[in-house]
Amino acid sequence: MKLLLDENLPKRLKEDFPDHEIFTIRDMGWNGVKDSQLLALLQEHNFHALLTFDKNMRYQQNFKAYPVTVFVLTAHINSYSELTKLSPLVKGYLKKSRLPLGPVAIS
Repeated sequence: MKLLLDENLPKRLKEDFPDHEIFTIRDMGWNGVKDSQLLALLQEHNFHALLTFDKNMRYQQNFKAYPVTVFVLTAHINSYSELTKLSPLVKGYLKKSRLPLGPVAIS
């Protein structure tokens, strides 16, 4: 699957998903892009899911207009050592035949 790491996540998190095509916002040259535009770009560039630490995104965006999967990682700090613990939960979703559309809280 083709995955995108939001700019609020440690780049090292890419290492947790070796079986997938994974890019960062910086890799794509999308630094500073607003969330609604980012969701449109996900669709336009055939990404399957976005991983983010932005807990507000699920309340601020219209996921009916942008039917994409957004994994919202929830931890007490935004560090690789904490977020890597959530990777197996994300991988569980990625193994399914269909991803859920909209925000998916991972904690």
